[in-house]
Amino acid sequence: MEDDRRRDIALFRYSLVREAADPELSPAERGVLVRRLAAREHVGPGGKRVRVGRSTLDRWIRAWRAGGYEALVPTARARTPQIPPVVLETAERLRREQPARTAAHIVEILAAENMVVSARTLQRHFVRAGLHRKAPARRAYGRFEAVTVNEIWTGDAMHGRFKVAGAHRPVLFAFLDDHSRLIPGWKWTLAEDTLRAGNALREGLSRRGVPEACYLDNGSPFVSAQFGRALAKLGIRLWHSKPGEPAGRGKIERFFRTVRDQFEVELLTDGVATMAELERLFAAWVEQHYHRQIHSETGQTPLDRYNAAAADLVLPTTEQVREAFLWSETRLVTKTATVSLHSNRYEVDHALVGRHVELVFDPFDLTHIDVVFEDRSMGTAIPHLIARHTHPAARAEPEANRPQHEPSGIDYLGLLADRADAQLRQQIGAATPIDYQALIETNDPDQMPGQYQIPHNPNTDTDIDIEKDTNRP
Repeated sequence: MEDDRRRDIALFRYSLVREAADPELSPAERGVLVRRLAAREHVGPGGKRVRVGRSTLDRWIRAWRAGGYEALVPTARARTPQIPPVVLETAERLRREQPARTAAHIVEILAAENMVVSARTLQRHFVRAGLHRKAPARRAYGRFEAVTVNEIWTGDAMHGRFKVAGAHRPVLFAFLDDHSRLIPGWKWTLAEDTLRAGNALREGLSRRGVPEACYLDNGSPFVSAQFGRALAKLGIRLWHSKPGEPAGRGKIERFFRTVRDQFEVELLTDGVATMAELERLFAAWVEQHYHRQIHSETGQTPLDRYNAAAADLVLPTTEQVREAFLWSETRLVTKTATVSLHSNRYEVDHALVGRHVELVFDPFDLTHIDVVFEDRSMGTAIPHLIARHTHPAARAEPEANRPQHEPSGIDYLGLLADRADAQLRQQIGAATPIDYQALIETNDPDQMPGQYQIPHNPNTDTDIDIEKDTNRP
């Protein structure tokens, strides 16, 4: 659709000017970057190599500063006379018959049959029909390391070899900070999709802030429009590695080898009972072991190397993250001022009849739809018929049942998890586990709900005086 094409163009423009638009750059530094961008070719949204002039780059930078990502979305094209379907169908047959034919050559063939169409119009049609000729990706050379933390996060997925509940093999999504080798976000899951990849990234954003760029492979979870929208909304540049040539992905691959050698090996025999237990064990291993082991290349632990440069990092707000990870789809408003979305029907503003609008929504709640037209909010769609409450691609995490036997022997990962729990209790000054139930109710007539249940010896009359506990922070 035309709106999807406009958003692809905006993402391309953003990827070019993001670095040069940094307000901390001096005019001279910005000029150097702009000249470099203008001097080389770039792979455009349609896969064709293009050059962008300095004046155009400067205009995009000004637009970005004035209105952010939305200001880079091109205005809707004026309606042009419709090309007869027979012309486009003939052009498609010619391209499929010989994919090496260029749009200009096909125009010549059509002209010989008295069919008139411009090469530019034909090229746009081929892009929409998935018949465009993709230019080869650029090759990267040499070894690279980010200068500071949160400059580049590399994301990937690893398939586990052990089983959850004796039947399911999980998948690990992880993001690695290129400079420190710290793991900002991760997620074990039983479904390898965009939703779960996004959950891993969200965890990292909440813990460690927003990276300047994400370097990802071409797996389906990372190439969806919904994932690209989330990164663009947060101002994160998106880089994809070339299929079959994972250059620059050595650090995340090494981390996965470490996971296999030091974490997964402990689960190969007996597996793990639940996904919640797997997450607990892995969190303890990452925080207590991996982040605190000296890395052979940096000579520092990932945690120390990250903290040394992370003093000024700002975490995104909960609302910023939530809005970024909403999904969107484009729909045509019918003559009755309604739109359909996956078997649901909604009523929208009558002024939008005949227009393509963007529907923005939580994939797990299709009862609330925000309507956007030409980057302007047009209010909330009114549900008219709700046949399903969740997006078809928003599948809940598959359940894993507990196996019939318990693991035996030395539980290495359990020890790490217990150590992590003990460290947390020490940090908050609790010698014994906190009774969270006491925060909402109590059976002790001498205490009221909201107080801690302070353990005491029933054989003595002396309780612990928490006000005089000098070990509390």
